[in-house]
Amino acid sequence: MRLLCRPWLLPGSRSGPISRRISFAHGNRRPLSISRRLGQLSSSGNLAALKSLLSVSEEVTEALATNKPVVALESTIYTHGALGNDLDLEGVVRRNGGVPAVVGILAGVPTVGLLPDEVARMVEGSPKKVSRRDIAYLVGMGLAGNKIHGGTTIAGTMVLARLAGIQVFGTGGLGGVHRGGHESFDISADLTELGRTRMAVVSSGCKGFLDIPRTLEYLETQGVLVSTFSDGRTGAVDFPAFWARDSGVQSPSVVHDEKQAAAMILAQERLGIESGLLFANPIPEEFSIARSEMNAIIEQAVYESTQQGALGSENTPFILRRIRELTNGRSVPANKALVRANVERATKIAVALSRLAASEFAPSNESVEQPGTSQLFRSSIPSISEASSETQGISQADILVAGSVAVDLSCDYVGEDSLEHPAPHLHTSNPAHVGQSVGGVGRNVALAAQRVMQNPQVRLCSMIGDDLAGSTILSSMQANGMDVSCVRQLSREHYPASRTAQYVAVNDANKNLVLGMADMGIFTAHSFPERWSFTVKESKPKWLVVDGNWADRDIRAWIQAGKQNNAHVAFEPVSQEKSARLFCNEKNLESLGVFPHPSVDLATPNQYELAAMHAAAQRHEYFEDPRWWDIIDAFGMRGARDRFVKLTSASMTDSGIPQQVIQLLPYIPTIITKMGNYGALLTMVLGKDDPRLLEPAHDKFILSRSFNDHPQVGGIYMRLFPAVEQVEDVVSVNGVGDTFLGVLIAGLAQGGKVENLVNIAQKGAVLTLRSPQSVSENLGTLRSELIAAAS
Repeated sequence: MRLLCRPWLLPGSRSGPISRRISFAHGNRRPLSISRRLGQLSSSGNLAALKSLLSVSEEVTEALATNKPVVALESTIYTHGALGNDLDLEGVVRRNGGVPAVVGILAGVPTVGLLPDEVARMVEGSPKKVSRRDIAYLVGMGLAGNKIHGGTTIAGTMVLARLAGIQVFGTGGLGGVHRGGHESFDISADLTELGRTRMAVVSSGCKGFLDIPRTLEYLETQGVLVSTFSDGRTGAVDFPAFWARDSGVQSPSVVHDEKQAAAMILAQERLGIESGLLFANPIPEEFSIARSEMNAIIEQAVYESTQQGALGSENTPFILRRIRELTNGRSVPANKALVRANVERATKIAVALSRLAASEFAPSNESVEQPGTSQLFRSSIPSISEASSETQGISQADILVAGSVAVDLSCDYVGEDSLEHPAPHLHTSNPAHVGQSVGGVGRNVALAAQRVMQNPQVRLCSMIGDDLAGSTILSSMQANGMDVSCVRQLSREHYPASRTAQYVAVNDANKNLVLGMADMGIFTAHSFPERWSFTVKESKPKWLVVDGNWADRDIRAWIQAGKQNNAHVAFEPVSQEKSARLFCNEKNLESLGVFPHPSVDLATPNQYELAAMHAAAQRHEYFEDPRWWDIIDAFGMRGARDRFVKLTSASMTDSGIPQQVIQLLPYIPTIITKMGNYGALLTMVLGKDDPRLLEPAHDKFILSRSFNDHPQVGGIYMRLFPAVEQVEDVVSVNGVGDTFLGVLIAGLAQGGKVENLVNIAQKGAVLTLRSPQSVSENLGTLRSELIAAAS
């Protein structure tokens, strides 16, 4: 680690080995009970009866309930395929933002979301090949006590995936009409299944040795949409022929990108058309085999199969084996490449579909949208009701807060021994005063900013459920005069698992937090990045505050939207665990910017959140970025310990607080570390021409100056602001840190300098300490002082 070359970067004696763990969490399965299964068999003539027997993994169940992108995968590719066990199709889905759902019949139970060890069990247990016709046989045998494994074909996978509620399925190549099929009626069940089951299937067309023109004719008769991805080509394109990108047969239609495909799936769903959709994805060019070469190979393989009498179920395996031999094995890596490419494409379609279904706007694709279609989509997309005005009516706001709103429960211990033993007793019930209020970090920050400036342009962007707690929050916010136009209430019909966030604080007799429990799942389970970007663009805020309750990817989406619209961005860490989300694994995410172009301008962690942020940045190698080193070297830090002690204290320095701050500064050039009774530690990167570098009043706070001719870095400003007051009459600690940030941002939005605002923000926090509410109603008393400091 290069950190060892900089002793001043080491936080006291806390250096140690960094352990790295990668966890692959696959949720446990929740099968339906036997009694419930048997109780529903009376309607076995209908597919709904089969659904009562279906086992769906918890991961897939949760993903479907929360509108996450799910991709179905067939199990015959594992149980009856010849492509080896290194396909990693589930990994392809996860790396592209989706949830994989391997489909099969495990010991007589039709299952969606098979785990890797379950697939291995099936492979080792002589599984049957299962199409639609075979499902009832294997399941019935299972009910009778004969547990048989089955790998599902494309047709079988479509049936079970559709029953689970999945809409997108990625596979290799479709079955079709065999050569001479007009006489032998050898037609794959995949085609009839597409004609009766609403599922979007992504494949590299059908197997190249089939009768492609008759296959397309049959699909047309079945009412199946067939559309081929253009892959950058213009005009009409060929329907692919599995190993070859072109078949010589023109595709019935062309699709240009995943968003268009998702729009077609949504239209099919909303219109109630029960047939499926086939999206043909040509094999990646580098793995394709020329059509002329493949045609010759296929002709020979088909001729030999006829001569040797390989008919029915033996025909396809024989031909595939001969093609592998005649291509000297080239068909195998080509097959692997195309199936991975198809699953990747399917996942991207599922991601686009998830976003489209979550948005209340029509898909904006000018190349395909026809007059009248936007109204169809507007009326069909799952509704996400607005608390107030429509998005089109969003007005400008000085401050936009993207964060949580929740119902808070505060439990203060009041035991008889509270004077001698202020902490509540573990493992038993404790007497307490329990109060309920509306809170949430985002809501508190927004309300504090609004109250201190007495109604500036402040807007909260958040989410609530369609429940009593959500209604309570809306009423409370409106009563406080807050803007609720961007508070989204997720409907029960389309987002049944969406509960309004709640927070429970257990405090000791001195009102200090002992334990907090937060149910904030609504913010990590739902993602609407396009809507959020639109909200930031329309609001044009001077400051965007993002709290850590969002998922990693969504924190980045908010930050990116802020920077794209020229807003300053502040990050509120919320808690130790959530603070680390800013410095997450950056795979598939846009990298955080560093000074002088940081993605985040300001953060206000407490010392524990600071340590968690630092640990996450170190764990994910943010401190190995050459851009980071460029700024760190420009700080001119040599023999800094004495200066750390002078500007903070020996105990803070020994605990590593100033060192951790310095290491995070390239990514967050202004950090205010909240130190409780010790006040607040302000640390900033000063630009090359910052006047504070020359002003005598600030000289004692200049930790270092840059002497390496860096074009932007001038030095570091570090200043410990003592607590403005030692508060004895604490009423509640809820919302104190949020109030601090809200007051600070209100001053910054008025043009104030951060060093002139810290003490006023501390005064606001004191007012909330003395208030039963999470944000004091008396913050307006600081308004004149704030305006004076900002002028």
